[in-house]
Amino acid sequence: MAKIKLTKTELKSQREALQRYRRYLPTLQLKKQQLQMEVREVQMTMQRLDLESASVEEGVGQWAELLAAASADQLADLFDVDQWRTSSRNIAGINITVFEELIMDETECDLFLAPQWQEALLKAVKQLTVLRLKRQLLEEQRDALEKELRATSQRVNLFEKVKIPEAIENIRKIRICLDDQQTTAVGRAKIAKGKCAARTVAN
Repeated sequence: MAKIKLTKTELKSQREALQRYRRYLPTLQLKKQQLQMEVREVQMTMQRLDLESASVEEGVGQWAELLAAASADQLADLFDVDQWRTSSRNIAGINITVFEELIMDETECDLFLAPQWQEALLKAVKQLTVLRLKRQLLEEQRDALEKELRATSQRVNLFEKVKIPEAIENIRKIRICLDDQQTTAVGRAKIAKGKCAARTVAN
């Protein structure tokens, strides 16, 4: 704890600081709660996406033998990710990236010549790609939210456990000192008054 001046000016300064801390603390606590809720929501969404991905992967598994027979070049020629769009969203003062849309460049094919499984496979691959991209962004969101949550929790603890108790203790010390000074001053004034009265009587 830093040494403080035991003066009226310092007392005023400490009281103002205490008011600031008490005014700002509820905002920090609210932000902490909001971030905790957002982190839980992101984690639940990630779990849901994992289940969806597992279900799609299981569906793709039924074509495993057919895919094994197709060459890598044949499969690569069927589709390609053209672009994926994202947007920005503000949560508790931090900007996070949110998935919007995946645009795939699909090769036009003759439905009469193409294998029967090709259309269903393309749909499943697109769905799986979207799920994986969404999950990747959710991981980034979670990391950013957890980082901000740690920083906010540290500030809450600083205010609750250090700054507010410190300001209260400083105010107590200064008031005791000022009260002692006032008592001493009153005592001196009485002694001085007594001496003056004694001199007047003697004269």
